[in-house]
Amino acid sequence: MKRQPLNSSSHFSKVTRRRFLGGAAALGAAGVLGFPAILRARGANEKLNIAMIACGGRGRANLNEFKGENIVALCDVNQKNIDAAKRNAPNARTFTDYRKLYDTLKDGEFDAVVVSTPESHHAFATLPALLRKKHVYCEKPLTRDVYEARVVADVAKQAGVATQMGTQGHASDNGRRVVELIDAGAIGPVTECHVWVDRTWGRQTEDEAHKYHDIVWTWERPAEEMPVPPYLDWDLWIGPAPMRPFNEVYFPGPKWYRWWDFGNGTMSDLGSHWNDLPWWALRLDAPKTIEAFGPPPHPELAPATMKVVYEYGQRGHRPPVTLTWYQGQMKPPQWEQNQIPRWKDGRLFVGSKGMILSDHARHVLLPEEKFKDYQRPPKTIPSAPGSPPSHHLEWLLACKTGSPTGSPFAGYAGPVTEANHLGNVAHRAGRKIEWDPKDMRIPNCPEAERFLRREYRKGWSLGAQVG
Repeated sequence: MKRQPLNSSSHFSKVTRRRFLGGAAALGAAGVLGFPAILRARGANEKLNIAMIACGGRGRANLNEFKGENIVALCDVNQKNIDAAKRNAPNARTFTDYRKLYDTLKDGEFDAVVVSTPESHHAFATLPALLRKKHVYCEKPLTRDVYEARVVADVAKQAGVATQMGTQGHASDNGRRVVELIDAGAIGPVTECHVWVDRTWGRQTEDEAHKYHDIVWTWERPAEEMPVPPYLDWDLWIGPAPMRPFNEVYFPGPKWYRWWDFGNGTMSDLGSHWNDLPWWALRLDAPKTIEAFGPPPHPELAPATMKVVYEYGQRGHRPPVTLTWYQGQMKPPQWEQNQIPRWKDGRLFVGSKGMILSDHARHVLLPEEKFKDYQRPPKTIPSAPGSPPSHHLEWLLACKTGSPTGSPFAGYAGPVTEANHLGNVAHRAGRKIEWDPKDMRIPNCPEAERFLRREYRKGWSLGAQVG
């Protein structure tokens, strides 16, 4: 019998992409193909009414970026974060549960939502806004898993609003210059790309834990329960994830992101930032195969050190390319053999005529002697707005004027997130996997499909959010 596609209505009983899209259509056709009429005429200098979901950590940083707008609501499970945020938004209504925020606020009371929760909440906090045709800025990674990324991207496409995933480096002029060099053929067709980050968080070896003074991460999941801080709603913090007794190995952030229950480790977190430029410059799409190398998969913790090899097919005139991701103690052979500057984190594009080495702030053509007289191509990609260029301002202008964003959920952030999560799927599967993006299937290893999505805790349903 032919297996049903992962996104088919017969595969999941609780919630399907079809149901989400139907819910989006039911909200009215007026804004599906463009911005809602009430926002279409908004001037660039008018203030947006923004609801902030999560106010600590990245939420605190995002509130600082958007504090010039009209902050109408603050939501956080941590009362300390609410109290601190109120100093910047004294007139904002406050909530502990974002579901109640959406139930309480009327459509005319807010224009946009900023989501800065742990990634296990991203889809739950984002989808209700999209279905009400509100603009959304969501921190990376866009979702907790592959399936949620596809659903959020699909609903965002239907909603026709301004969306942005928080990959701030996408706004940098440095990245734009690298894209222009590759488009101009400076290093010839690119057939290899290597991306590495030094961060070693997750399931560590004793040597790694000693190096990073992080011995706690060699532990298994603790069974003991610590007292819940009086300012924290632990049940809401857990949200759709499996209930765990409160313990300081999960809280405060970013401790949670090492655990599969709440996050996906370094791959989905820093992968959102560092794989962004290769996706843009090489016009990547869904990978054909993915294979991970590193320690045996652990049922509770994401790996600290890992390598993932993605194979991409022909894309227009661009040849097939292999992208290799390295985290922790693994590095590209060119780095290990001192063939390139040994930057702590980097991206290396390998073409037929040379290489480009880049991080977030700088890049260099290699070998330098060969390119010392190279005449760079003209600047064809305009800077993001602001000085310095701002990912946040780019989204604000998109909300108000309809201008594009650099990391929209549909067509960019969603597929990038899917690919990053597939690296962890391959790691957890323990073998090379083939990816069927249309049906969201793994034909050669169907047993790995259980890692494409998760079961939600009783009382939490994405479908219930649609309303």
